[in-house]
Amino acid sequence: MAKGRYARLWARLGIPADYPRTRGLPLQREAPRLVLVARAPDDGKAIRLAPRAAAAWRRMQAAAAADGVTLLPLSGFRSVARQTAIIRGHLARGRPLADLLRYVAAPGCSEHHTGRAIDIGSPDERAHFEASFDRTREFRWLRRHAGRFGFRLSYPRRNPHRIGYEPWHWFFVGRLARR
Repeated sequence: MAKGRYARLWARLGIPADYPRTRGLPLQREAPRLVLVARAPDDGKAIRLAPRAAAAWRRMQAAAAADGVTLLPLSGFRSVARQTAIIRGHLARGRPLADLLRYVAAPGCSEHHTGRAIDIGSPDERAHFEASFDRTREFRWLRRHAGRFGFRLSYPRRNPHRIGYEPWHWFFVGRLARR
């Protein structure tokens, strides 16, 4: 069950109190420290990650570049307040909550809160945050190499969290995977 502020917040948004349990999504702590890794290509806003995730991201991005692949950072840390604003905005535009929760984690459950999640795009893609990212050379490179840098794809097709397929969303697990 949701504790404290999340229970009240979710009740105001219409999110069931058992959301984390039924979706298998743990509550995530907001990162206490963040570093700038880039500026968003669309609006120039800061993309920040936790220090260890930022260092791993830089190593991964450099390795991809050495292979002739450009990994474009699109988004990183997102506060609980920002996640709440995103959900409220969609609800205000009439998007049904059940549909919305297939693509946006409830505030408190987003990996972006940790500063260890990064959304990655391709400079050749016209529309970011689309499933078609999985047809890019950037995605193919990530599938082959991201684990070496400690990143994993969080929401593959048919994931147990019932979050829609997000080939752009990668999470730093905090350890380097073996080859």
